[in-house]
Amino acid sequence: MPTLKGRDYIETQDLTADEIRFLLDVAVDLKAKFHRGEPTPLLPNQTAFLLFFDKSTRTRNAFEAGATQLGAHAHFLDSNVTQISHGETGKDTGMILGSMGHAIAIRHDLILDEGNRFMRDVAAATDVPVINMQCDVDHPTQTLADLMTIREVFGDDLRGRKIAVTWAYSPSYAKPLSVPQGLITLMTRFGMNVSLAHPPEYRLMDRCMKSARENASSAGTRFDVVDSMEAAFEGADIVYPKSWGPYDLMLQRQGARTPEAMHGIEEQCLALNARYKSWICDEDKMKLAKHQAVYMHCLPADRGAEVTDAVLDGPQSVVFQEAENRLHTAKAIMASTMRERPFSSQ
Repeated sequence: MPTLKGRDYIETQDLTADEIRFLLDVAVDLKAKFHRGEPTPLLPNQTAFLLFFDKSTRTRNAFEAGATQLGAHAHFLDSNVTQISHGETGKDTGMILGSMGHAIAIRHDLILDEGNRFMRDVAAATDVPVINMQCDVDHPTQTLADLMTIREVFGDDLRGRKIAVTWAYSPSYAKPLSVPQGLITLMTRFGMNVSLAHPPEYRLMDRCMKSARENASSAGTRFDVVDSMEAAFEGADIVYPKSWGPYDLMLQRQGARTPEAMHGIEEQCLALNARYKSWICDEDKMKLAKHQAVYMHCLPADRGAEVTDAVLDGPQSVVFQEAENRLHTAKAIMASTMRERPFSSQ
């Protein structure tokens, strides 16, 4: 049985398939106990620091509620009111927080080539596990919950199932690239054929595309890139239309250190988004997928832009089942990495 005690959870690529299956088994066990009302105080007197550089609803509450249900305490930290805002390094932050608690979880997702690097700097400075609550490269707590949900719907054997990962229009803000990147790198490893679709300006990071191709080759699955939502939806078992920012403009955030500069880039991103308002998941597009296909989204979804109400609230949507699973996968990750002894779901 795999042991993840003391291990970091920064990208799903860092774990073996067996280790990911182990986390899924733990999550299934914890979910069943949660619904039976059975207590699971697996982490008594432990502390997880939750460090956020960005806003959150599902992730923050999954980790705070999950830690409480495990008997631990989750300590919320807004990076803007820490010394990080004055230049304290990831190394120093990791050394200090690691000496005070049992895990450090971080969300740092809006600036390409920065969040993942910061997390790894923190991880190198401490021996407590560092958990990625979303970075610029991956959102591995979300995609683990996505995989758990897909298995609940279609069973554990996903060989030959098709998932459409597509860009969708958003008028709200330029969203990180990490969810689609996490999906294409994880789902190709677990028997699914992945079809990625996006307008030309919305390419993903080269290293994630490379990993997706290599994963598909190793697993005997397919990874295709098409140029329309319709082409991706054709014959799909799962559709996952989700907005993300245009790559080149998102990359400019690296040098935009003033609110005015960030606002200017954001306005450019939204103006470019507006060219592609037809990229919406509606009833007609859902008809292109298989009859039993399910609609997924990490939430929050922009209603009337990314997706119509009829789809989001309709019978094919599993978004709220998917959102609940964020709690159980967060608990599985914490229980497996923070626990003094390897956790067994048996």
